[in-house]
Amino acid sequence: MRHRKGFTLVELMIVVLILGALAAIAIPRIMGGSAAAKANGCATNIDLINSQIELYYANTGGWPATLDVVTGDTDYFPDGPPVCPVTGLPYSNTLTANHRVDATAHAHP
Repeated sequence: MRHRKGFTLVELMIVVLILGALAAIAIPRIMGGSAAAKANGCATNIDLINSQIELYYANTGGWPATLDVVTGDTDYFPDGPPVCPVTGLPYSNTLTANHRVDATAHAHP
């Protein structure tokens, strides 16, 4: 008999089953990691906004009346107002009594 080069059908099916099992494990983890990364990005945006509000106060000596005063100023946000990575919507224009964006009031569906 001559030696054939190649794979048998059984060998190919085993490889396909192994790849399918790995995909079934990996895909949900990747998708969950994406959601967590977006939520962390949102928290980072809120921290950045609050830092820029502090900088606004240091520069002007007064607190902004609304968030639009800071986010609309290209000195503080040259790329425009940040949006929530989860919802794609801008952050609420209302500031808390201590002149901050409240992270707990910004919920994701």
